Amino acid sequence: MVSAYGWQWKQRRFGGMFAHEYAQAKERENYTVQQWAEYEQQQLHRLLVHAFTNVPYYHESFSNAGINVDQLKKINVEGLAVLPILTKENLRIFGKSTLLAAEREKNGTFIASSGSTGTPTQLLFSHAMHQRWMALFESRVRNWAGVSSFIPRGMIGGRRVLPKAVNTAPFYRYNIFEKQVYFSAYHISAVNAKSYLEGIRKYQLQYMTGYAVSNFLLARFFKEMNLDAPLLKAVITSSEKLTPEMRQTFSDVYHCKTFDGWSGVEACALITECEHGSLHISPDAGIIELLNNEMKPVPAGIAGDVYCTGFVNYDQPLIRYKIGDTMIMSDKTCSCGRHMPVVQEVVGRIEDVIVGKDGRQMVRFHSVFNGLHSVKQAQVIQRSLDEIQIRLVADGMLVSDEEIAIRKRIESQLGEISITIETVKEIPLNNNGKFQAVISKLTGSI
Repeated sequence: MVSAYGWQWKQRRFGGMFAHEYAQAKERENYTVQQWAEYEQQQLHRLLVHAFTNVPYYHESFSNAGINVDQLKKINVEGLAVLPILTKENLRIFGKSTLLAAEREKNGTFIASSGSTGTPTQLLFSHAMHQRWMALFESRVRNWAGVSSFIPRGMIGGRRVLPKAVNTAPFYRYNIFEKQVYFSAYHISAVNAKSYLEGIRKYQLQYMTGYAVSNFLLARFFKEMNLDAPLLKAVITSSEKLTPEMRQTFSDVYHCKTFDGWSGVEACALITECEHGSLHISPDAGIIELLNNEMKPVPAGIAGDVYCTGFVNYDQPLIRYKIGDTMIMSDKTCSCGRHMPVVQEVVGRIEDVIVGKDGRQMVRFHSVFNGLHSVKQAQVIQRSLDEIQIRLVADGMLVSDEEIAIRKRIESQLGEISITIETVKEIPLNNNGKFQAVISKLTGSI
């Protein structure tokens, strides 16, 4: 069944226009600064006119701001400030209604975002849009790391591998059509580490991908237990901030380089680490603005909030979308020779780790709240090995079925545990003004 799903997924992502879009993406990597500027301007005008004429949300939003279609045709990248901001809350509310184009590509499917900043959203992916996005992902993320989507790889992500909270090996499943081993993010522990290593060896994996922290926790168990892991070509991390300690651990365990990056299910921007260690923005994925609290652009070296205008998805365009992350731009060029802007740092948070009674360690609890329409924000707090507290900001009252679903989902990941659910008006931000989705009150840290 896993392989059957994998075959469908492979056709969806790598069929159709993928090969053509991939070739175009590789060609653009050689663009000069002027060519990139012309490309961005062309794509921006096309997107804005489309949004005004085909997407009800933007027609109303732009019109209310006094902007007509003729003005949109003249807006350049530096003049985006005249356009309204799209908030995560507006995407959550209107994403499946007025934010959709009147005429859309075939075979559209909604995919839930991680909700790591507290507000799960639904993103529309047509097959064609998915192929355009994967062409960029393949040419930048995979190829720059010296690998591809067509060689054996391991993935640690949010999908469930085992039912309920069972803790019985194996903790992975094999997808033959994509040569992918999907490892559970919910059973990583010293006791289970050998089963994970068995999966890596059995299928002769050449690189690992997925959640940065989960991959790190697994590699650290290998190192602490003196387990001899095979040499890999690369580790490609996502979702959480990659730290120097993580890089060193992956190097010690797998004897390879780690490649960082940043994107998201929203598919409205892409940042990738090249072979020379620089983080490059892909201008063909979308425009990234870094703004301060006064909505003014910040100079290189100063952190700013990220606003994205995506070029890949015309069925559900995201224009000046405040994605919830913070970055710092660099004013340096990279020795790799690519004329693609360099990011100094993606300023992210390292989510705390939740520990089960049996020692398993996990992060990324967003799936607990997927599909619960009353939930606007959620925070998971581990008080002890026996107690989990959930803080929720809800639209009105949380319905009983949704509370039952939350309890069942948490128990399915952690086993029997005391769960307290509290509805609050707002969830406090941390000292950096950021939302922290997972908090552990246990002593020690990752």
